[in-house]
Amino acid sequence: MLRIAFIALIGTLVATVSAANPMADAPKEHKGFKTLKTEVVDLGPDIDGMAGRQLRLRVLSIAPGGQIRVHSHQDRPSVVYALQGIDTITLGDGSKKILKPGDTTSATKDTTHWHKNEGNEEVLLLAVDVFNAEKAKK
Repeated sequence: MLRIAFIALIGTLVATVSAANPMADAPKEHKGFKTLKTEVVDLGPDIDGMAGRQLRLRVLSIAPGGQIRVHSHQDRPSVVYALQGIDTITLGDGSKKILKPGDTTSATKDTTHWHKNEGNEEVLLLAVDVFNAEKAKK
């Protein structure tokens, strides 16, 4: 009886810690994620102060059950347009946002999140960001 109570207590503590820190359950690896197309414009030659920055457009795919690992947009603002499927975005505070075809979202320097395809259809996203190519090289 004591063993059952102890196991229940441990389970409650784990659930409490996980709920208190949603980042603890954030995926650290991509799964079923790929970039289908990329187009890049180097902004440095065209805009003063933008050396090393790129305007980048990508078509992203997340397979059913797949995910994009937790990441920050601290130095990479972006906007996304959902083309297909249902994309569940979990923010750093644990709140969720559901993207359906035709929906848009944005990410600023304060955004940390991850994406998950919990449906049966491939998720396709059109993502545009200002990418710091110099920082990525380091």
